[in-house]
Amino acid sequence: MIAPAPSSPTASDSDVQGLLPRRVAWDVLQAVAAGAYADLALERALRRHRLNSADRGLATEIAYGAIRQRQWLDAWLDRLGKVPSQKQPPQLRWLLHVGLYQLLRMERIPAAAAVNTAVELAKRSKLKRLTPVVNAVLRSARRAQEAAETLPVPEAAAERLALNHSLPLWLTQSLLQWRGEAGAVAVAQACNQVPSIDLRVNRLRSNLHEAQQALGESAVETLPIPGCSDGLQVLKGGGDLRQWPGYQQGYWCVQDRAAQWIAPLLDPQPGERILDACAAPGGKATHLAELMTDRGEVWAVDRSAGRLQRVVDNAARLGIQSVHPLEADATALLKLKPEWRRSFDRILLDAPCSGLGTLARHPDARWRITPVQIEELLGLQQSLLEGVLPLLTKGGRLVYGTCTIHPAENEAQIKAFLDRHPELDLVVEEQRWPDPEVGGDGFYAAVLKQHGCA
Repeated sequence: MIAPAPSSPTASDSDVQGLLPRRVAWDVLQAVAAGAYADLALERALRRHRLNSADRGLATEIAYGAIRQRQWLDAWLDRLGKVPSQKQPPQLRWLLHVGLYQLLRMERIPAAAAVNTAVELAKRSKLKRLTPVVNAVLRSARRAQEAAETLPVPEAAAERLALNHSLPLWLTQSLLQWRGEAGAVAVAQACNQVPSIDLRVNRLRSNLHEAQQALGESAVETLPIPGCSDGLQVLKGGGDLRQWPGYQQGYWCVQDRAAQWIAPLLDPQPGERILDACAAPGGKATHLAELMTDRGEVWAVDRSAGRLQRVVDNAARLGIQSVHPLEADATALLKLKPEWRRSFDRILLDAPCSGLGTLARHPDARWRITPVQIEELLGLQQSLLEGVLPLLTKGGRLVYGTCTIHPAENEAQIKAFLDRHPELDLVVEEQRWPDPEVGGDGFYAAVLKQHGCA
């Protein structure tokens, strides 16, 4: 779906302090509501406008925060407005979300600034005649905030969790079933945290100490990530990270700590032949190459030529020679490459999934994914598993990984696969849940080994 073009203002947004970053956030909310992905919509909006670092940060915080809190903000609109949120003109609804999020969630934003900029944006757009509505709703919200008013608390645990943490009801019902109330609350809290920036140091060109020291000299503070031998968490750093020390030289790349835990499960060895069956954008393929000291072959397969180019670009920046890209459907590789039968020592299947473990990083996914879509993904995951298995050598290792927390895509999928293939052993199985203390995305990994001589 193509997002609508942003409304043309009647005057320059830059002549009112703080207006432009709020306009960018409003544009992003409208684009996401029309079907765009939040990260791509934000990137496009930021390209259209020249913002300094502080304003870029403000626009990002408002946009992502309002998307995360959509359901909670709608509940406030239902309470404060005369027209229910779902029946409001979309442009008005998303502008009110921009204002409400600042008023009710951002302590550092003066209330007057939140109200006045929203009113000004309404005046300069097609919502001019609804400017009094914007003013009235936001001033009512300001009074409610000053009076420490809260929303009514639902009695049912699932509805309460959905409202308090702005998650779809079907998901909170599932979380309670999977994790119990305390565990469900922890996952919900993690889904609404601002994710950390994690780096993976390229051991072919640097090491943790050298990379951390170079970043620190440019005021980028980092800390080693427990359980990630090459991982650094960014504690403080601003501006375009592509300008940080070491990026252009390929000393490190950005990769969430959860993703950094996957490649080592394959235990890749120098000289081996490895398949990354769904490789784009290349984080795990390049990690495998680094773990192999860039000796051997890593075949990076993806259906999308555009996404595959990102694998090529990432490998080139990191100075990696052993990654070989191939545009192909991983469900039919044996038909395309019959000579590949039983030819790979290790296979990584980072399967397409619902992404329910990455809701902190992709706030719009909670409103996009449905149980019906998850059911449709199960068939694709099964086809991919069946498609890559004939390529594995006797005694070879297959790692199935997802960035979801849904049991049907994880434990149940692997159990059914093992039932169909008794020649496989389950070596390791791990489900990590999003955790507000530990950080990182939620993910699942199963390590399978084929019978035979290693």
